[in-house]
Amino acid sequence: MPRQFFIGGNFKMNGVADSITSIVNNLNSAQLDPNAEVVISPPAPYLQLARQVANKNIGVAAQNVFDKPNGAFTGEISVEQLQDLKINWTLVGHSERRVLLKESDEFIARKVKAAVDGGLGVIFCIGETLEEREANSTIDVVTRQLNAAAKELSKEQWAKVVIAYEPVWAIGTGKVATTEQAQEVHAAIRKWLGEAISAEAADNTRVIYGGSVSEKNCRDLAKENDVDGFLVGGASLKPAFVDIVNSRL
Repeated sequence: MPRQFFIGGNFKMNGVADSITSIVNNLNSAQLDPNAEVVISPPAPYLQLARQVANKNIGVAAQNVFDKPNGAFTGEISVEQLQDLKINWTLVGHSERRVLLKESDEFIARKVKAAVDGGLGVIFCIGETLEEREANSTIDVVTRQLNAAAKELSKEQWAKVVIAYEPVWAIGTGKVATTEQAQEVHAAIRKWLGEAISAEAADNTRVIYGGSVSEKNCRDLAKENDVDGFLVGGASLKPAFVDIVNSRL
């Protein structure tokens, strides 16, 4: 079977109840690609609101999760708490958390494991900085980030993971990896999956692209063999998100 196209909408620290309700209602009323999986990720205070408002065919993801089940961890969210809210996905490892909050590859990998062990799907974000890209270290960087998770997960658990390749230099900058650049890295990730995990993981794991995705560039990116969807930032707050969901129609 072909891999199901996957579109994630990361609202980041944007929106309040009224605006998030409006965004979700717009998705509810739109004609969305029936063959695409759509998952939106509002700020933590609005996870329950989004889950209540969104159609059942739209998934809802947390933007982060902690690697411990409970305890004295002020400000963190556990897997159990997300499940209690009927939240079935979480982002882990977004570059803003890696860069701004100094989350290590190992910490991120433990969070991926905690989420998967608890039954959540994980949008696992990886990617290189501009300096790493210019030093021709892109594949080394994403491989290092992937290897950290591989130490924590069984081969079977990769079925719960969507890998989001997000070049840090393209996030929120308006710069976008060319279709050739995106395909090159996605193909390398798929090769890594085949060699480090299993042939089945290479065939079935969805590798999506993030980094200033818009309604203007999504169709060309979606044509690439190893681009299985998108993780969308700013554009997920706009009506144009519907066009990105429908980029393969």
